Amino acid sequence: MARIPSFISSPSRLWLSLGLGSALLLSACGGGGTTSDQSNGTAAAASATVLRPLPTVFTTTKAVAYSPFRTATTEPGRATEVITDAQVKQDLDLLVTAGIGLIRLFDSSDKVALRTLRVIHDNAMPIKVMLGIYVNAFEAQTDPVVRARIQAANEDEMARGVTLARTYAAEVAAVSVGNETMVSWSFNALSTSTMAGYIKTVRDQVTQPVTTDDNYAFYAGIGRNAADQAADVFRQIDFASIHSYSIEDVLYSNPADADPLPDWDWQQLAVTDVTKRAAAMMDAAVGKTQTDYALARNYLDKNGRANLPIVIGETGWKAADPSGTGRYKYLGHPANQKMYYSRLLDWAVASRNNNGPKSIVYFEAFDEPWKGSDDKWGLFTVDRKARCAAQALNPTATWTKDTLACADSDALYFAPPVPTTAVTTPRLTIFNETVFNWPVGMRADAYETFTFNLTYPKLGDSAPSDLGASLGASNYLLLDTFTPKPYGWGLLWQSSAVPAVTANLSNFANGAIHFSVKTAYVGKLRIGISSDTVLGSGAEAYVQVSNGNYGYCSSATPGWCDVTIPLSAFMAANPKLDLSLILTRFSVSDIFAETGNVARTGMPAIALDNIYWSQQ
Repeated sequence: MARIPSFISSPSRLWLSLGLGSALLLSACGGGGTTSDQSNGTAAAASATVLRPLPTVFTTTKAVAYSPFRTATTEPGRATEVITDAQVKQDLDLLVTAGIGLIRLFDSSDKVALRTLRVIHDNAMPIKVMLGIYVNAFEAQTDPVVRARIQAANEDEMARGVTLARTYAAEVAAVSVGNETMVSWSFNALSTSTMAGYIKTVRDQVTQPVTTDDNYAFYAGIGRNAADQAADVFRQIDFASIHSYSIEDVLYSNPADADPLPDWDWQQLAVTDVTKRAAAMMDAAVGKTQTDYALARNYLDKNGRANLPIVIGETGWKAADPSGTGRYKYLGHPANQKMYYSRLLDWAVASRNNNGPKSIVYFEAFDEPWKGSDDKWGLFTVDRKARCAAQALNPTATWTKDTLACADSDALYFAPPVPTTAVTTPRLTIFNETVFNWPVGMRADAYETFTFNLTYPKLGDSAPSDLGASLGASNYLLLDTFTPKPYGWGLLWQSSAVPAVTANLSNFANGAIHFSVKTAYVGKLRIGISSDTVLGSGAEAYVQVSNGNYGYCSSATPGWCDVTIPLSAFMAANPKLDLSLILTRFSVSDIFAETGNVARTGMPAIALDNIYWSQQ
């Protein structure tokens, strides 16, 4: 998953060469030995370096990812939220009551990591820490000042991590450098050579076992940075920490997909007794996690790393659907979360001494509202109420409970979606001079906040083709002040209801999507729509526009041009698209890996107007 905190700058550089004395050794089991090429970057690959074994805490207690944020409702809000020692102590007391003895932290910041370690140490709490060192992408940056600033921040973060691992050697059981930086879809992509260097820099200065957290596909040799490139990283680590999210893969692992990811049958339609369908789905969900683990284990075994232990560094299940689109409407419930977690724990206990994962780090301890649509993973709510899964960890504890709807019979299961009444009007308007506020039941969402500014409506201009322009109206949409992510940016129009209401646009199959645009934006743009499907798994379709196709134009002295994209082009892009179950009515984006564009300073504004579907 992409839980990507901003890099945290340091007021002064903590040099990596800082010596802080000898670190205390932790008792250990699991792992050890060598791999066939474990040389940690030395010239003599044949002289293998001994793997550092995992401390016993990995194999003897439950583990969970921890972050203390409570009040922040946006990503920038985390920077100003005040975290106190008392809050962290309260959180850790709850986790101890739940029988959790290992927590994973995502960074080495003073605000979170230093405070958490200090609270554990000062109160002699029975908790160990898998310390994170969060590094940010910089290699795609074309601005040398920005690039240098990110690199310096990464060095500061590594220095803080080394300092914490040495100072709190009795509390830090392991160190993880980087989070989901090398999987093909990474939102924070770094090259394997850079990551290998970062890991080696840290490992050379600490005594704990060191890893990097990434999606299982990277560790299984699937996608980019596979084979010999991945070996650069594998040479530096003492154990693999893989991520697996069955609940997310329901949208990306269907049998007809042309990708190597294994499918899992989350709908369980063969289970005709619907009272048993939820349990069957959760059995299959854990089966998918086990398959992901097996893919990574087999790949490592075949490439001389049979002695490299694997920890599942992240996996979890949403207790609610915060997406705003109904994406988890058949999945996200506290009872489903409890069923998934209990099955995981059964598997962990049964297999850790055989060929299974040495530990499973559950994501996550507490809800974090700043994550928006990626919230609701917590074993506890943001107000620290125990959900069903936490209650089950210690049934005799005096919990403040979130809900009593914890029985398997309360769990969600799939039922095929039912289309609404088909739209019969000749047009479905997204925006024009007569619809200058959001259409009823619609809203606009950025792929990620703060990637651009949206003015809606903007006064003072209008596309000549807009019906209201002849009446003297002057409303349009303006996207400007772009600060894209490394992958790009995007904006979509969708239902504002929870769960999302689909639109039955089956009468538009022979029609088109129209919009007017005025821009000096360089390169292609990506236009998209999405739908639910009869299998409830969703489908997305995109068409790229560039100068000269579909009527699109872009120039240094821009004027309005009218774009018409037949619905047949979207259906050709993804035949699984279901026009009777449309979710996203219109989207515009620039995904650099697809368009070939790059992030640049002063990206030109994009004006949009007269956006609608037509039946002809």
